[in-house]
Amino acid sequence: MKARTVLPAVGMTAVSMVLTLAVVVMWLGTAMPWPVALVVGVGIDGGWLATLAYERRLAAQGDHSRAVTVVGWGFGLVATAVLVAHALTAEHSAGAWLAVAWLPIAAKALWLVHGLWEQTALTEVALDAIRGIQQEARDEAAVARARLRAEAATEETRLTAVTEAGARVARVQATTADTLARAWSTLESAREGEDTGRALTSVTRCVTPDVTPRWELPVWGPTEPVTALSLEAAPALSDDALAALVDGIRHSESPALSYREMAARFRAAGHSASEVRLRAAWKRVA
Repeated sequence: MKARTVLPAVGMTAVSMVLTLAVVVMWLGTAMPWPVALVVGVGIDGGWLATLAYERRLAAQGDHSRAVTVVGWGFGLVATAVLVAHALTAEHSAGAWLAVAWLPIAAKALWLVHGLWEQTALTEVALDAIRGIQQEARDEAAVARARLRAEAATEETRLTAVTEAGARVARVQATTADTLARAWSTLESAREGEDTGRALTSVTRCVTPDVTPRWELPVWGPTEPVTALSLEAAPALSDDALAALVDGIRHSESPALSYREMAARFRAAGHSASEVRLRAAWKRVA
């Protein structure tokens, strides 16, 4: 991993040093002896290489010197300036020389990138730990997503089942209500018919000879039961008093009230009597 950043920096540094030395010798060699030009080129490259080596030593120790960094960039700028000046004064291939004039600055930038990589580099143990933490987080997130999807699907299934059950109950209630309504209509028609009315008279024993009570429809609907407290609190009526009371309530309106209407008014008035005694009194006075 370290070679991925250090090798490009080393290669760029070597190329820029050779190029700088060659340009200095060719450019200044026409104005001064070539050994002097060679010394100038080696001095520029040597100063740059020395500052770079010192920076790398400080970086290996975990230290940093701003002065050394400034000097190193200064040598890099001098080398770049030499290459740019040579490119501008060259009679031939000025564009090509100008195109490679950025190599010293590029080499310094690569060493800067390598230094940043070293400052953020981690050991394999730390990298393994980080990868383990990331994998654990991904696993937990995947499990949480799967759990949420499963719970959502379960809730959707439950709501669908409840809705369908409610719809079935509603349909059954509607069918039952319709059936009861038709049955009640049939009973009412049978009760009001002339021929069926005589056939559907009460089958109980008649109290008065040659008199049969009128057949009553069964009670369909809410009833108000009499509490045990009211029955015990009210005094018990004798058979004669009960019969007189029933007869009075029955003939309180014209035409005479039916048994259901009489029983409802009897209970509403606060009187108490068992259903057997009340019906027997009704039969006696009817």
